[in-house]
Amino acid sequence: MGSEDQLTARLEGNSVDVVVVGAGQAGVAMSEHLGRAGISHRVFERSRIAEKWRSGRWDSLVANGPAWHDRFPGRAFEGDQDAFAAKSDVADYFEAYANQINAPIECGVEVTSVRRRSGHPGFTVETTAGSLYARYVVAATGPFQTPAIPRIVPASAGVTQIHSADYRNPELLSEGAVLVVGAGSSGVQIASELRAAGREVYLSVGRHDRPPRRYRGRDNVWWLGVLGKWEAPTPPAGADHVTIAVSGAHGGHTIDLRDLAAAGITLVGPTTGYHEGTVHFSDDLLENMASGDANYLSVLREADAYVERNGLDLAREPEAHVLGPYPESATTPLEELDLAPAGVTSIVWATGYTTDFTWLKVDAFDQSGRPQHVRGVSSEPGVYFLGLPWLSGRGSSFIWGVWHDAKYVADRIQIQQSYAAYGRN
Repeated sequence: MGSEDQLTARLEGNSVDVVVVGAGQAGVAMSEHLGRAGISHRVFERSRIAEKWRSGRWDSLVANGPAWHDRFPGRAFEGDQDAFAAKSDVADYFEAYANQINAPIECGVEVTSVRRRSGHPGFTVETTAGSLYARYVVAATGPFQTPAIPRIVPASAGVTQIHSADYRNPELLSEGAVLVVGAGSSGVQIASELRAAGREVYLSVGRHDRPPRRYRGRDNVWWLGVLGKWEAPTPPAGADHVTIAVSGAHGGHTIDLRDLAAAGITLVGPTTGYHEGTVHFSDDLLENMASGDANYLSVLREADAYVERNGLDLAREPEAHVLGPYPESATTPLEELDLAPAGVTSIVWATGYTTDFTWLKVDAFDQSGRPQHVRGVSSEPGVYFLGLPWLSGRGSSFIWGVWHDAKYVADRIQIQQSYAAYGRN
C-alpha cells in the first residue's frame, strides 16, 4: 500500500459528516441543528467559545438588542428581559448553551486548511490537532475577523492608532485628545465614553442610519419585526456599507449626534486624507447627519402608521419627531485638523472588519474574495457559510437571526445526505 493510500486509510478512520469552523454564536447554533438532525459533526474553535465577546470588544460593551430578543429560542438570559446583556454575560450564555446541547466543540484547535478531496467526496481538513475527512464544511467564523484600518494616516504620524477591536477603556489610551473615525454603534459609544472620561474628542461621521432605540413603548427590534424589516433580503440600494448608530449602553438610548455635540464632542466629516501632521475631512458632515435624521423619522412614520392600522393602544410620542438645530460643528465643519496643536495623541478606527477565508481553499469566492452563496449555500458543493451579514436577510448577523439561518443550512445538509445515501442499499 502506497503512502497516499495509507494516508487515505488512516483518515477514513478519522472522518465526520460535518466540520464546523468557529464556536461563536454561528457555530453553536449550527451544532444545535446538526445534533437535532442526528448528523455527526465536530466544531473547531481556535480559542474559547464566543471568544470575540470575551476579548474582542471594549470593556463596557453590551448587546445592541434587549435580552428577550437577542437570544436563541432554547434558552433565556437571566434577569431583566428588557435589559441589554453585558459582553461577558453574552459569552457565558453561549458557553452554557453549548453545554446544554452537548455541542462537540474542541477549543484550542485551529483549522489551517480545507481542500476538496481528489476522486472522493468531501474535504480534507487540516487542523493544528491533526487531519480528518469531512463530507461537508460550514464556515461559521462570522464577520468580525480582520480589523479594517484605512491606509490614511501613516505610522510615522506620531499618534497611537488602534482599531475599535483593540480599544478597551479610556485609561489605556495615552493622555490627550482622541480622534474616533466612524459613527456606527462602536464609534459613537466609544466617543461618548471617552468624552465622559474627560477627553477632548473628535468624531468623524460618515453615512449612517440611526433608528430609534425605543418608540411608543417598544424597542427598535420589535418595530423591525412587526414592520417586516428583519426579512429584507438585501440592503437598500447604495446602503451596503452604511453603518447603524444604535446603542444598548446605559439601559439603551437613541443616538443623536446633536447630543454628542452638546456633550462637547466635535463632529467632523469622513476622514479622507493626511499630510504633514494634518488630517483632512470631506465636507459632507451635514449631509450625512441629515440622511441619518431622515432614516430615523421614516421609522417613526412607519411605526405610527402601523399603530393606527392595527388599532394599538401605544401612547403617542410627538416630541420624538422634533429634532433640534444642527450644532455649529456641523454647520461650519472643520475641513482639517492639525493633530499636534489640537493635542490629539490617539486615533481609534471604528471602521469595521474584513473577512479572512484564506484557510478555505475551495472555489467558493468571487474575484474580490467575497463568498459566493445563496442563503449560506456556497458555489462550492458541500461548503456552507454562516454568520455573515445579510446571509439571508437583515437579521443574519444577529444572535437570533443566525439561529434560524443555521436551521436552513442544516436542512440543506440533511437533504444532500439523503441524495448521497440513495442506492447504497
